Amino acid sequence: MHASAESERPELTPLEYRLLNDYQRGFPLTSRPFATIAEELGTDEATVLKTLESLAERKMISRIGPVFRPKRLGASTLAALAVPESRLEAVAELVSRCPEVNHNYEREHEFNLWFVVTAATEAEVQRVLDDIRERSGCRLLNLPMEASYHIDLGFPLWC
Repeated sequence: MHASAESERPELTPLEYRLLNDYQRGFPLTSRPFATIAEELGTDEATVLKTLESLAERKMISRIGPVFRPKRLGASTLAALAVPESRLEAVAELVSRCPEVNHNYEREHEFNLWFVVTAATEAEVQRVLDDIRERSGCRLLNLPMEASYHIDLGFPLWC
């Protein structure tokens, strides 16, 4: 018997909910954005930072940062690795440690670990891919973008 989706939902404090839900778009572009958020939410900057750190430790967020249009700043590519199931977690951690990788995820396919690499130049992207291929020992598929589409990755959280 499987647990219902509702029973799998993590418990969130009101502050956690607001941070996760309200700042997917329109993040303050100020010299101290977390202080701005704190003021908007009626708390202090230290509490906002501590709460975000807790959410990261609980793997509810992986990063806070901008998403730029492709080719506007530097170079990027989508890539995939064919990773033996027994090594998937270890290879995903190896990929995640690369500062040029902004996310990775598992897919049901021969090439089962997908990720995006972003760097200053195409040559740097290639260097990162070569390094990941060598260190993982896995076959790598490089899928550079041919056409761009805007997909809004924000979504409202449940109530």
